[in-house]
Amino acid sequence: MSAAGAPATEGGEQARGPVPPGGLLDVLAVASVVLDAEGRIVLWSPQAEELFGYPAAEALGRYAARLMVHERHRQLVAKLFADVMTTGQSWAGGFPIRHKDGSTRLVEFRNMRLLDDRGKVYALGLAADRSTVRRLEQDVALSERMVMQSPAGLAVYDTELRYVAVNPALERINGRPAAEHLGRRMAEVVPRLDTARMEAGARRVLETGTPLIDHIVVGRTPADPDHDRTWAVSLYRLDDATGHVLGVACSVADITEQHQAAKEAEAARRRLAVIADASARIGTTLELERTARELAEVAVPELADVAAVDLLDAVLEGRPSTLGPAEPAVMRALALRPEDDSDAVRAADTPGRIAGYAPDRLVTECVRTGEAVLVPRVKVTDLPRIARSPEAAVLLERAGLRSYLAVPLIARGEVLGALDLKRTRDTRPFDADDVLLARELAARAAVQIDNARWYQNARDTALTLQRSLLPSDPPVATGLEVASRYQPAGATSEVGGDWFDVIPLEGGRTALVVGDVMGSGIGAAATMGGLRTATATLAALGLDPAVLLAHVDKTTSALDHSIATCVYAVHDPRLRQCRIANAGHLPPVRVRPGHPPELLDVPTGVPLGVGGVSFSTVTVDFAPGDELVLYTDGLVETRHHGLDERLDLLLSLLTDPTRPLEETCDHLLRTLHHPDNHDDVALLIARARDS
Repeated sequence: MSAAGAPATEGGEQARGPVPPGGLLDVLAVASVVLDAEGRIVLWSPQAEELFGYPAAEALGRYAARLMVHERHRQLVAKLFADVMTTGQSWAGGFPIRHKDGSTRLVEFRNMRLLDDRGKVYALGLAADRSTVRRLEQDVALSERMVMQSPAGLAVYDTELRYVAVNPALERINGRPAAEHLGRRMAEVVPRLDTARMEAGARRVLETGTPLIDHIVVGRTPADPDHDRTWAVSLYRLDDATGHVLGVACSVADITEQHQAAKEAEAARRRLAVIADASARIGTTLELERTARELAEVAVPELADVAAVDLLDAVLEGRPSTLGPAEPAVMRALALRPEDDSDAVRAADTPGRIAGYAPDRLVTECVRTGEAVLVPRVKVTDLPRIARSPEAAVLLERAGLRSYLAVPLIARGEVLGALDLKRTRDTRPFDADDVLLARELAARAAVQIDNARWYQNARDTALTLQRSLLPSDPPVATGLEVASRYQPAGATSEVGGDWFDVIPLEGGRTALVVGDVMGSGIGAAATMGGLRTATATLAALGLDPAVLLAHVDKTTSALDHSIATCVYAVHDPRLRQCRIANAGHLPPVRVRPGHPPELLDVPTGVPLGVGGVSFSTVTVDFAPGDELVLYTDGLVETRHHGLDERLDLLLSLLTDPTRPLEETCDHLLRTLHHPDNHDDVALLIARARDS
């Protein structure tokens, strides 16, 4: 071990010279006494004065045996002294000595013969308090036992961070015998560890004296070169009793199993957190594309750098999704979520696109077998089976694809598609834990995607039915300019039963109808079709609006307890009037040039299907240039505003009677129909014109 503070030579080695005293000598307080051939004291050290109590002035020149030995022991002492002086062989052992204060103390002695340059003979006695020696011997023995038998690896480094001592446990940990440690640096003994960081920590300990406790080190040593191990390393500075820095002590505990258990516990916690997040974020609506997008957003960046959600096209069309061994997979991309814009994104299919994957592609294997497909470390030879095309394989190679994982989306026993995951920036390979998490996410999302798929199919069917029952273009009406809109409910709700109609009547008159069947789905659409047909049939009879609604009410009552609201108006261009009846519907709006828009005071009545209540007909003037606005509640109702407030807003948007009707329809829908109002909208605007 080199001495700190000694001057350095040109070669970098420390020069020899005086060093501060060692702590052990200070603790022992070894006394030195030199006797001449007759046994008289000729040299007396300060430690001798402290140990025996006699100052040098009282000890020098006196016979040692008479001064320090009891009479009963003098003969024995004389013999031992003569043997040492005659034979030249040393003697060591414990002996009782008389202290100046009269007490007796056991002292550990080592006696030896000395010769000077003239051939004169002397005796040197080295003495220390025996209790102190025994205590130090016990401490050393205990320390040696603990070091040698400790299950933790222990080492001592000098101030140049070279090994000075190692215990058997560290020999086993490092896979090298002690002899191959001593005098060497860490990097020479365990080169596959991050020794630069460890030595930097050891230097800080040397400089500051602050221990480094349980520093985690992961790596491999010659003892187990094929597997990573984990150790907790602690470093302490060694100082002697005078504060001189001797080096660094190091303890190494193998915590591989505990570290692995902690990693597994953390992975389980992470899985639970991601799954909890997925439960809250996936399936917030019954919109297919949005549900797929929510799944991809949960997977990135927590699980992958790029995530894609693809469904088998057969599943979306309601056909069996089973693939044969030589059958390609035709997939429709629903969602793509990249962590950043990269070539890996450009290699993926754009959402909405239909693409074919050859039978040998890994995603095809995934949806054919219903099992996860994992490539922990992607090689160039793997890319053709991952990418859809050679061009995409080039892009993935350029993106630096490191690891790949595809898990099937399975709901109710049917494979719907696949969740495709790629790591490009993340250097960790996908492992079994990632597969477990991805499968859990895919399983939860697949049920939501399947629900959205079936809902989408049912909604599309109802919407198709509803659109088939509504007029594609209002017929040309005598004395009227007409514009209309039908906007189905959003994907988060089913199609409703709103409808409108424009019915030419005899005498140049025109019937204007807007209604709303309560409920949603195919049943509401079918009921709407029946009521529209009944209204058109009765309108041909030229009935008064109130009488017509009474007949429609009977028809509604017969339709399996259906309920509907309706406004029925008949425009007569010759009389410049409209006759209007209302069955539980929102009031129509009349817009007249030079006048503010107004809600017509038409008795609301009760909804169709209630039965047993009569309806009233109201006649209002309707001159050329006047407009009549009929609408369903989906246009004005919201969850967060009062109906009166919304009706006032409707009136404020109708202050320009010269605006083209088509523009007015679009303006009303754009301004009034809130995204959170999941209801259909039927809108019909008629403007009187000169015949």
